[in-house]
Amino acid sequence: MLRLSAANRIRLKKLLVIIFSWMAIAVVMSVYDHTAYRSDYVEHLSSLYGFKKNLFFNLSGALLGSLMGGIFLVYYINERFREKPYGQTILLVAISFVLVIAIITLLLGIVDGIWTTGKPLTDPEAMAEFRRFVTDPMHIKNAVWWAPIVGLTQFALQINDKFGQGILWNFLRGRYQHPREEMRVFMFVDLVSSTSIAEQLGNEKYHSLLKDFFADITNAILYNKGEIYQYVGDEIVISWKMNKGVQNNNCLQCFFDMRNAVQQKKDKYNEKYGLVPDFKAGLHYGKVIAGEVGIIKRDITFSGDVLNTASRIQSKCNEYNVKILSSDELLELLPYQHSFNKVSIGAIELKGKGQLVSLSTLQVKSLA
Repeated sequence: MLRLSAANRIRLKKLLVIIFSWMAIAVVMSVYDHTAYRSDYVEHLSSLYGFKKNLFFNLSGALLGSLMGGIFLVYYINERFREKPYGQTILLVAISFVLVIAIITLLLGIVDGIWTTGKPLTDPEAMAEFRRFVTDPMHIKNAVWWAPIVGLTQFALQINDKFGQGILWNFLRGRYQHPREEMRVFMFVDLVSSTSIAEQLGNEKYHSLLKDFFADITNAILYNKGEIYQYVGDEIVISWKMNKGVQNNNCLQCFFDMRNAVQQKKDKYNEKYGLVPDFKAGLHYGKVIAGEVGIIKRDITFSGDVLNTASRIQSKCNEYNVKILSSDELLELLPYQHSFNKVSIGAIELKGKGQLVSLSTLQVKSLA
């Protein structure tokens, strides 16, 4: 059975949303055309028009367009141009839109020539119908109709990346308009020796390092079903719904995948900054209150003791000379035994906690 990687599952989900959305829009477009053509304002309806035929061509155009355009947007533009200026992205999308419209018009023109005349395209009558189809002014109407749809699709993809996977949808359906209680896993990730690195590189170059670092670990977070909750200086806070964090050890695997992602780019970091960034992480789970706050810059925030605890756990990494620490409470819920070795640190006193918290670090099990 074919198994898709986490990366391809996310991309395929985006592509399928585009395909079904554009097909639905094509149906609306066909109904609109039919209503307009049957209006009293239209004196003569062309004998070439038929609702079923129009619906077929609109659906075919939407399917071809969503496949070609959707693949280009999801697999190329939003992967290769994630860090590029928006102007470059818009220009590429505009060029691709014109090319896709041209290709679809030619392909559907061939179908129309054969369908309408019942003859092969090499026949003069079929070729004449083909030329009539591709030069029909209705394609200008179609281009005007689809241009904002393509623009909105690209905008939605970028907004989805900006807010995080699924957050935009939560905003649109008002999931967090009223505070609600959730069980979540949190991981606080902090750059090691950030102060000395900032002094070494200077403010501008240090900001560039952070930008590269956060960009390089993003896919590891998304592919392990994590949500980027906050960037706070040189710290990033990652969150999971309880079931997603526990599933396949996603919250633990995320940390090690992030380390691998940085190591794969170590030559780039050494060449550009003269160092490879390292980081530490602390994990814990618990109840939080989630809800929207703000008017001008609305955001979804989480509040609860679990955030303070996860942050305190992360702060103990230096003291015990480890890169990752997790509460044993969380580890008891994870099927980590097959993938990781647990090394107990013991019951530790955390600032602001009345009770001791049992902590452990983890190491990836050797395949040997």
